[in-house]
Order: sequence, then C-alpha cells, then structure tokens
Amino acid sequence: MPFPTIQAAMRSGETLIFGHRGAMAQAPMNTLAAFDLAYKKGADGIEFDVQLCKDGSAVVIHDHSVDATSNSAGNVADFTLAELKALDAGAWFAPDFAGERIPTLDEVCRQFGRKLLLNIEIKSSGASAGALEAAVAASITRHRLENRAIVSSFNPLALRQFKALRAEVMLGFLYSPTKSPETEALMRHIRHEARHPWQDSIDAAYMSWARANTFYVNAWTVNEPERARQLRDLGVNAIITDDPAAMRGALRAC
Repeated sequence: MPFPTIQAAMRSGETLIFGHRGAMAQAPMNTLAAFDLAYKKGADGIEFDVQLCKDGSAVVIHDHSVDATSNSAGNVADFTLAELKALDAGAWFAPDFAGERIPTLDEVCRQFGRKLLLNIEIKSSGASAGALEAAVAASITRHRLENRAIVSSFNPLALRQFKALRAEVMLGFLYSPTKSPETEALMRHIRHEARHPWQDSIDAAYMSWARANTFYVNAWTVNEPERARQLRDLGVNAIITDDPAAMRGALRAC
C-alpha cells in the first residue's frame, strides 16, 4: 500500500493509475478478477460503478441492465442480490472467466480497500430518495475507508446527497464535454475536491483553471501511451484506464 490515504496520493505529485472497472482490457469489467488483475498490474486504484438491486444491496455493475455482462437479461433493480449472485458475469468476456460473479460493494471494499485506492462511481440520474448514496456511505464507513476512497458521479444531486452523509470523503465531479450549463451551475454550490473530465477536454488552460480553483484532476478514459505522457506532463493527478499495465509502462518509458 504505497499511499496510506487518497489525499496523500493526490498530493504526491505522481500520476496515479486507476483501473477503469478494473483491468477491463484483460478481464470482465467490474468483477473481482478485473480488480485483482489491476492490482497485480501495478494500478494505484480502481474505478468502478455501484447501483442498488431489488433488495437494496449495493452491487458493482456498470449498466442498468445485466444483458451485456451476464448470462441473463433484465434490469439490475429487478433482481435480488441472491438472483444476481446466481448469474455468470465472466463467460461473456472469455471462457477462462466463466463463473465470475457480480460483486457487492462490501466485497470490493473488504478485498481491495487496503490494497488499492477506490474511485466509487454512483450510478444514478436525477433526484432520488438517497438510498444508493446511503448504502455507499455505510459501506465506506463499515470498512473504515473514508481516507481511501473518492466518490464520483455524473449526477450533482447524488454528490450533494452523499456529501451531506459523509462530508469527510472526497468527491469527484464526473462529466463529459456536453455537460449542461445548469449542471455546472449546480456544482458551484456543492463542495467537491476533484474534477473528472473526459481526457480530450484537458489542456494547459484547463489545468491552469483547475489549479486556480484547487481541484484535483482525474482524467478518463486514457488508453493511448502518448496521451498518458501528455497528461502526466500537464500535471493531472490520475488517469483512469482500461489497461493499467500498458499505462504504467508508458509513464515509465520516459
């Protein structure tokens, strides 16, 4: 565990590498196998998606349906945890990963929270009752990972709800170049420590603005070695990548 806290990591001056949904270039995304591979390939952290299933359990999966990454079909919110755990979440990627399961947030926190930094993306849209935000907050607290995790989302309302529950946990505002002015205006009233822009949006002017506003900058999704080196030289704090090994090699190359 080279960095004891995510705050220390962000202040280190190093360009951190976060595995996007684990090492998803070589393993089925958002599975324990993908997270373990990211760890073995030298990632500093992992980025992954969390949403609620039917019985209120926080599970790690990107899409709102299970169609693309399992042997079943339907919306995550319509499955109980037991039903989700019966699905094969690995065979779609390659036969060697048959039998991989959809993990819970607790499982990921327990197995990787002391090995890797965690970038937990809340998958919600619009206003909600706050159940997902509460589940994420509870899991972070249960595993004592307040200083090992950053919570991110495209949804400012989710970030606001989470910050009200765990003010000490870092927040990252995740956005694309097409974010609306209304979204940006809302974020001005929500305390957050990091910006997570699409990597093509980052240049010297952007970094100057971010530093003037005391934001850490974590770029997604970076898979080209030359772009990784450019972002490092611009001073981004972290790159989120499908291939942690390749990006680690790129940053070491020169």
